[in-house]
Amino acid sequence: MLSNILHKIIDNCSIFNQQCQLCGLVSCAHGICPACLRLLTPLPPDSRCIRCALPLSAAGLCGACLQHPPAFDALHAPYVFCYPLDVLIHRFKYGRHIELASALGHLLCHGVTSDTSGIDVVIPVPLAKERLAERGFNQSAELARSLAGTIRSRFDPTLCGRKRNTAAQAGLDLAARRRNLRDAFCVDPAVAGLSIAIVDDVATTGETLSEMAATLKKGGPNRVLAWALSRAVAIKT
Repeated sequence: MLSNILHKIIDNCSIFNQQCQLCGLVSCAHGICPACLRLLTPLPPDSRCIRCALPLSAAGLCGACLQHPPAFDALHAPYVFCYPLDVLIHRFKYGRHIELASALGHLLCHGVTSDTSGIDVVIPVPLAKERLAERGFNQSAELARSLAGTIRSRFDPTLCGRKRNTAAQAGLDLAARRRNLRDAFCVDPAVAGLSIAIVDDVATTGETLSEMAATLKKGGPNRVLAWALSRAVAIKT
């Protein structure tokens, strides 16, 4: 209750406002003004795959999930990975613009649904030590921290780690992505009996989230949900 009151005070106080991260012209509470927020492309809430969040003509399971179900129980993503959100995410990850964490975390939490009820812990997709040193921070951890605060769950980045520094997934086909991620993660036995939400910035094929979920499930959690700020979708023209 106190947290909600504090957020309302901050939202209405100009000294906490910042320029919009997209247009740079408007002062707004969460870093993206209402006009620019309307430029983002939301994933359709009622016509997507109930497992991997891929847009469909009607809610159900997509062909890929019917043939090869991912290890996570469901993937939630509020936005499509396209302009201008892709620009913000790229700036956040590779441009070391840590100040974007608040704005992007707020966007992720727009997608919070009742499916977050009963989540015991929120964890980020981990970075290898080399990648973390190069980047300076884990962008998924910043998003996971925001989600944990919103749903009033525990944030714990130590329950799953990277055993090795895998090659970047971008540019790899599906088979290569799977080979690249094989045996990449390790899990703390403390996950047993927990309901877990894992968080990443972008779900492209979902292979990273699925492989991480598969590793976590070896530890015996009750369920593993996946959350991503955005979902890559093939745009038909």
